[in-house]
Amino acid sequence: MAGYLVRRVLLAGVTILFISILSFIIIHLPPGDYVDAYIAQLAASGAIVSAEEAANLRAQYGLDQPMYVQYLRWIGLIAQGNFGMAMEYNRPVMEVIGDRLPLTLAVSFSALVFTWLLALPIGIYSAIRQYSIFDYLFTFLGFIGLAVPNFLLALAVLYVGFKYFDANVGGLFSPAYLDAPWSWAKFQDLLGHLPIPAVVLGVAATAQQIRIMRANLLDEKRKPYVVAARARGVPEVPVIIKYPVRVALNPFASQIPFILPQLVGGSIIVSIVLSLPTVGPLLYQSLIALDMFLAGTIILLISGLTVVGSLVSDLLLVWIDPRIRLEDR
Repeated sequence: MAGYLVRRVLLAGVTILFISILSFIIIHLPPGDYVDAYIAQLAASGAIVSAEEAANLRAQYGLDQPMYVQYLRWIGLIAQGNFGMAMEYNRPVMEVIGDRLPLTLAVSFSALVFTWLLALPIGIYSAIRQYSIFDYLFTFLGFIGLAVPNFLLALAVLYVGFKYFDANVGGLFSPAYLDAPWSWAKFQDLLGHLPIPAVVLGVAATAQQIRIMRANLLDEKRKPYVVAARARGVPEVPVIIKYPVRVALNPFASQIPFILPQLVGGSIIVSIVLSLPTVGPLLYQSLIALDMFLAGTIILLISGLTVVGSLVSDLLLVWIDPRIRLEDR
């Protein structure tokens, strides 16, 4: 197991390195750079930036260098624990995303917990009671959950809040705690605001996981070892829960590497609609402003979530299914 973990960590480092190269190239694909976007923004308000000032800005941020030099400079800064300067904010990148990153993880983890707590029992019930009225009902609701975009659901939640409760259900904090320092009261206020974004973000993933769990369990419950257990007189529920459910959890658990980044990256529009102080709106704004250091760092963090989720998924599969072994070979 130790050898396996070492190999996976090394492979994760190489994977993230290649992702950083690819993301840096993609960020540079649009014409222009941050200075061009900044000059256009000033021009829209009537201000004029001289060619000399533009050249000085490019030299200040290193944008006058070839792309590979900019990348090597950025990687060198990351190796020192410095992710560069967020050009639009004129602050270090980690200062800009420092407060938003824990909130992003809190929202994503809440959505993941909501997805698992709802999808697992419903998927099992639908497989055990196949073609029952509740199976049809859950299937119908699942198709609706997959069809309705998250941002549309967020808009509907905002409308209901304003229309019927005269309340703004967006954000993660009450107005009194927005700029307040962290305290137990502010933490409780955060917990009170987490369910709405968790549900909005988790609905589509929940509907998908219900279908996956149901299909896996339906396939597993027809296997010979289940038929043999029934023939020995073992009651239906223990037969299903003890073995087929554990095996059916394999594809369910293997979805973790895809769900985690999907909840973080896919929450950009939802975060904008619900006014959530997460990294999603920052990524959107940094891509528009061509702020390569800020955008590259956020993309790197999302990629890291995929790699970490993959490792967690593999370890979870070993625990769920004893037939899987991680051998040091």
